[in-house]
Amino acid sequence: MEPKEYDAVVLASFGGPEGQEDVIPFLRNVTRGRGIPDERLEEVATHYRANGGVSPINAQNRALIAALKAEMAARGIELPVYFGNRNWKPYLPEALRRAHDDGHRRILMVTTSAYSCYSSCRQYREDMGMALRETGLEGELDLDKTRQYFNHPGFVEPFAEGLRADLASLREELGADARIHVLFSTHSIPTADAAAAGPRGLAAALRERAGAEPGEAEGADVYSAQHLDVVREILDRVPEAAGTAWSLVYQSRSGAPHVPWLEPDVNDVLEAIAGPDAPVDDRGRAVAGVVVVPVGFVSDHMEVVWDLDTEARRTAETLGLAFRRTPTPGTDPRFVSGLVDVVEERLGRREGRAAVGCFPAWYDVCRPDCCTKVMRDGTVRPTAAAVDAEVRGLAEHGEGRT
Repeated sequence: MEPKEYDAVVLASFGGPEGQEDVIPFLRNVTRGRGIPDERLEEVATHYRANGGVSPINAQNRALIAALKAEMAARGIELPVYFGNRNWKPYLPEALRRAHDDGHRRILMVTTSAYSCYSSCRQYREDMGMALRETGLEGELDLDKTRQYFNHPGFVEPFAEGLRADLASLREELGADARIHVLFSTHSIPTADAAAAGPRGLAAALRERAGAEPGEAEGADVYSAQHLDVVREILDRVPEAAGTAWSLVYQSRSGAPHVPWLEPDVNDVLEAIAGPDAPVDDRGRAVAGVVVVPVGFVSDHMEVVWDLDTEARRTAETLGLAFRRTPTPGTDPRFVSGLVDVVEERLGRREGRAAVGCFPAWYDVCRPDCCTKVMRDGTVRPTAAAVDAEVRGLAEHGEGRT
């Protein structure tokens, strides 16, 4: 997009409960439209209840907003930063109302999701449209979203530092010759959603356009290919990891058992590399320790502290594996600086668009059919443009048209 003189920024995120009484209402928001009874939701609620009913995510986002404000002020960017969530207070419509009441009209939205798929990109754009409609601010606010930033060096470099430190820690504990496996973990999504994030041919074409050699991303859907490319960038920055086995794994599956999701699950891989039937290497060594790198996540929210720090750690301990989990970027200065770089791109204050790996810097605006939502019956949720066209058609030709 052409640069604009934005007058406010909104940080948009998933949201999370901030007390025991919030947990079930929050989970109802997350699963709305799926008809899941409260007794089923209570099974998931135990993750939050074990943490006092509080998700870490809101406090982490407030800390990130403070860091963003400080970095923008240091660069002379005098823009207020508002906070709006998809599933819990403060909600995105509330953030837009506040910005509008404060006199702002051109707003740039930064999200806490780095990669390309429906829930981490397109759904935020849908949230924007629904929030404008709910608040009655359509035509009043000019609202845009920044690009996905999975391959910005500010996102990649903190993971590399964490991996370097955790490898050193494990080798100090287990011995320099110990066999270690690195698991790069990200959120699983339905395979249909992964395919909708971009066809396998697109991943290959983008790699070719960027001049990349064939590698692990070849033949993958765009969502997986982006992760694999980030993994390669992290490993390239950590020479201490040379020769160390690694895997891209998935976590936090929440769908019905009959619906295919991206695999393998992190716990299944732990069993495979260290269970009773796990192979030893050519020197007779079994895997002695693992480093889990939560490469799909921006901060240490519930899906990190429960699914990795609790469940995956428990699996590793049962298998006799030493366990390390590297930090997420959080408020690391490099990550914060990278987000402000992305804001500056849209303000027209920055030359070039920083990106590492085989993919170009991602697009400000994606294709109309990108990251569409595949429904449980296999149909595709229509795009906003398709819905608008249908509405116009009905208005012009009557209901008989359908």
